Amino acid sequence: MPLLAEDPNLAVLPDFRTEEYAAARAHLTSDTVDEEQAAELLAGLWHTQNQADRRRWEARLAEEAQAAEENRRRAAEEEAERRQAAIEDQEAAISEERKKNKSKYAPIRDVDVPSNPVILPSQYAVRKMKTGEYCELFYFTNTGLEEASRSSFAADADALVMITSADGSHKWIPAGAARDPKAQVIKDDNLTWEQFNEAAPRMIVSMKENDWPEDRIDMHIAFWSALQNHRWRHAFDTHKQRALLLYQAQQSENQSAPPRRSA
Repeated sequence: MPLLAEDPNLAVLPDFRTEEYAAARAHLTSDTVDEEQAAELLAGLWHTQNQADRRRWEARLAEEAQAAEENRRRAAEEEAERRQAAIEDQEAAISEERKKNKSKYAPIRDVDVPSNPVILPSQYAVRKMKTGEYCELFYFTNTGLEEASRSSFAADADALVMITSADGSHKWIPAGAARDPKAQVIKDDNLTWEQFNEAAPRMIVSMKENDWPEDRIDMHIAFWSALQNHRWRHAFDTHKQRALLLYQAQQSENQSAPPRRSA
């Protein structure tokens, strides 16, 4: 059946009584059907055909809509497949890039920016703090840390020296961890109060880093705090101030090596 060219819903019923349709009426007229009845018969036939055309038109529109929807669905699927393929290609390229340049994509830890300077005393002082032996406060003063930073670049990392331990035994240690005989170390009793204030908090930090027992750390904090709060600390007589530093040096040097914290 041929396709309809125009929408039958817009069609207008012709006037079959006009001269234009005289021939058509003539086919229907007879002894029992006159011109007026023939025109009515033609109008009825027109309505019947128009209803059929409308159904065909609606069916055609439904088919076209379904075909258009199918085309859109296929186009959407093809576009989705194209995008997925592009994503997979991009992910494959990124994966290959990550393999070739691992350091470029290494995660960065989300940590706060340090507000305190890193304290790096000499290897000799670090060894003393690890073993719990007496260590001069000088190594934690600004001057001591500055000398440690210079000597760390000059020390031979592979060199070893023999030392005598506190128990009288001998052992080999890295040269950088041995005391430099040329170093101008200031004894604790010759430190200034400014140098003492520089060194004491740093040594407390080093004690914690090297797992000293809490009671030993607290003992040092209490002792040094008592010195700071002593009435002689700010006395006009400088000899009294020096006496506190001398007492601190004697007590620190005479104390036995603190026991290490058990694992």
